[in-house]
Amino acid sequence: MKVVLFCGGHGMRMRDGGSSVPKPMVMIGGRPLIWHVMRWYAHHGHTEFVLCLGYGAGFIKDYFLHYEETASNDFVLRGGREVDLLSSDLTDWTITFVDTGLNSSIGERLRRVRHLVEGDEYFLANYADVLSDVPLPDVVATFLAGDATASLTAVPPQSSFHVLDIGEDDRVSGLQPVSRFPIWENGGFFVFRPELFDALLPGEDLVDGALARLAAAGKLAAYRHAGFWVPADTVKEHAQLEELYQSGRRPWAVWEPSAAATPEAGTRTVTDVDRTPSALDGALDRI
Repeated sequence: MKVVLFCGGHGMRMRDGGSSVPKPMVMIGGRPLIWHVMRWYAHHGHTEFVLCLGYGAGFIKDYFLHYEETASNDFVLRGGREVDLLSSDLTDWTITFVDTGLNSSIGERLRRVRHLVEGDEYFLANYADVLSDVPLPDVVATFLAGDATASLTAVPPQSSFHVLDIGEDDRVSGLQPVSRFPIWENGGFFVFRPELFDALLPGEDLVDGALARLAAAGKLAAYRHAGFWVPADTVKEHAQLEELYQSGRRPWAVWEPSAAATPEAGTRTVTDVDRTPSALDGALDRI
């Protein structure tokens, strides 16, 4: 099925003052973030991509127009000129590049590629700024088994702060990491039926608009994932992902034999948290 990637935002939280590339083009292990996301989908059999472009579109176009397969694949060089690839990343990929506006909301970007996906039974979508080991086949199967119009992946809160229990005497009686609260954030990794477009109004945001209305109508589902999920919203998070890559612990790289390696503590991989459902559970917007 087609994969719609929202890669047209300015990514202001990632700005370090020295780079103008769009966030999806930030490098992780010598490959841009968007490549890792696309490679993950391709591993699961989804190789038709629709890129919703905006800010920095030229960087993304140029990267794929001049893509160098030899950078990540073994090859044989014959006569100093002829290259025989022993494997390939994107030989079977189809990528559609669509200018969806410099300042468009995510909902509007999706509306502008409607004609490319509305004929399918369902399609996938992603913010293209997160790396995860979400079990995509399970996500899709769970969605198709129900009657929801849209599904998002719910993840534990990503804040590193602690919540305080403060008494009337202003004494702290307890501290607890936010990640241990029985609440969930919107982690992206969407699955949509074309009926989504009936709820999506011109110019509005996807989450605050269409998804909020679908939730009120009982048509929004959530797949709970307490495994590896790390965004690249900030310079600090980018450094964290780069460190994981260089150490060889890459849970998101399911196409690599070493993908099963367990990342070290503190990488926001939440596997030991009690996620028992409660009345507080909900899919909270992370953007």
